[in-house]
Amino acid sequence: MLKQLKEDIQAVFARDPAARNTFEVLTTYPGIHALIMHRVAHELWNNECKTSARILSSFSRFTTGIEIHPGARIGRRFFIDHGMGVVIGETAEIGDDVTLYHGVTLGGTTWNKGKRHPTLEDGVVVGAGAKILGPFTVGKNAKVGSNAVVTKAVPEGATAVGNPARFILKDKNKVVENEQEARRRDYAESIGFQPYAATQDQTDPMLEGMRVLLDRIQNNEKRMNNLCHRLSLLDPTFKNQSQTAQPFSDEELKIIEEVRRECEAQSTPSKT
Repeated sequence: MLKQLKEDIQAVFARDPAARNTFEVLTTYPGIHALIMHRVAHELWNNECKTSARILSSFSRFTTGIEIHPGARIGRRFFIDHGMGVVIGETAEIGDDVTLYHGVTLGGTTWNKGKRHPTLEDGVVVGAGAKILGPFTVGKNAKVGSNAVVTKAVPEGATAVGNPARFILKDKNKVVENEQEARRRDYAESIGFQPYAATQDQTDPMLEGMRVLLDRIQNNEKRMNNLCHRLSLLDPTFKNQSQTAQPFSDEELKIIEEVRRECEAQSTPSKT
């Protein structure tokens, strides 16, 4: 247990730039306090001292604001940042090098006995306020964005965003022009970590799909206008009403423009 504690403290230094020294981490980080008490409670639980384990777990929740059922299985180098409002259910399983932020729930969707909570494989990062509900697996090095609600398995290396969650798969062919940004991204990938499971250049797949559809509609409209123009040249009696008619109402055009602006905002990294 002492070896695990040393690894847990090193995980804090690796993932939290605010950590300054070991004494500060041991005395002021509720995630470390909750993890220490959980490891003791889990041993009591496995040795059939279940009442004692639940009492220690309740005391941990009272002092840290983090609720971890003593039956939950947690791997090495686990880090809970901030921690308030984190809930981890009885049959949850957490691998190595996993990071949770505040307000995360690993819950169940049934009252039946048996496996009813999620399994998080190695390297998973779950952003603040995310809810992962059900007995499925979140794949290795996957990310769950802040406030996402996940109710089905997440593929390895994917990022889940939204409610209900949608998956963004990593683009391995994406070119990074800025050398400093490339080094930063390579380092983050090497340790399998992204703060709050979010990056500036991540886009919502639904908005991206809508942007593609809007571009397709615009291109089709141009082709239709060109065709009508050619028909009017061949037949002078042809009345090219499509070139003068408005295909969308003013209200529809306003909605389309708002969606396009939101898509562009999502796809353009913010500059600070």
